Amino acid sequence: MDERNIEQKYEDFISTVSHELRTPLTSIRGFSQTMLSSWDKLDDESKKHFLKIIEEQSNRLINLVENMLSVTRLKSANQKFVKQEINIKLPIQQVISVVKSQYPNQVFEFYYRDDLPAIFVDKDSFEQIMTNLIENSAKYSYGEFKTTITTGIMNNNVFIKITNTGLKIEKNDYEQIFTKFARIDNPLTRRVQGSGLGLYITKSLVEKMGGCISVESLPRGENSELSEITFTVSFPIVMIEEQARMKCNQ
Repeated sequence: MDERNIEQKYEDFISTVSHELRTPLTSIRGFSQTMLSSWDKLDDESKKHFLKIIEEQSNRLINLVENMLSVTRLKSANQKFVKQEINIKLPIQQVISVVKSQYPNQVFEFYYRDDLPAIFVDKDSFEQIMTNLIENSAKYSYGEFKTTITTGIMNNNVFIKITNTGLKIEKNDYEQIFTKFARIDNPLTRRVQGSGLGLYITKSLVEKMGGCISVESLPRGENSELSEITFTVSFPIVMIEEQARMKCNQ
């Protein structure tokens, strides 16, 4: 990559991050100033509403900073994964509980196959993957506010499918949505806040742990803008002997 391209990417990066930081900071400052200058004039309901907005925008800032740190760690040659044998049921249930508290109107259905073997992954990274995908499903649901999580085995891999109803993703955008700062331009994404880093981080973590991730968008009807969108993550079933060898290399 030549120097001009590197400089352009850097400028695009700074511009994107600056924009993402400015919006929540402006909201936090504006509502804080309103509360400080008009405290005695505001009723309790307005105060609660303004504080809720400040909390939401603060969380947005925290998420953005955490995503930026995750991107930095992904690029570091020193990043280490502590792989261990885990059963995926409990981590997914815990993630659903957390996301449900953020999206109380979303319905979550979890279908767990009881005979699933454990997978050999870094537990924190696996939870981050599930959080990003399940939260993404809730955030971009449209028409039918339901997220379905199913599990199974295929080709000696454990798979997890996260499905929701949303606006159609074109096939030529399947790969693009996993790139840094990528956001599909449609009426829903214009309304929903996001940094465009979550799916990039998710794909990077999945692949660094030997897994695969894909997306598929299937129309709900011939004349419908709505699609059934499914993200599929799979990890290979690792035998005990292979696990021991991998642990020695960590």
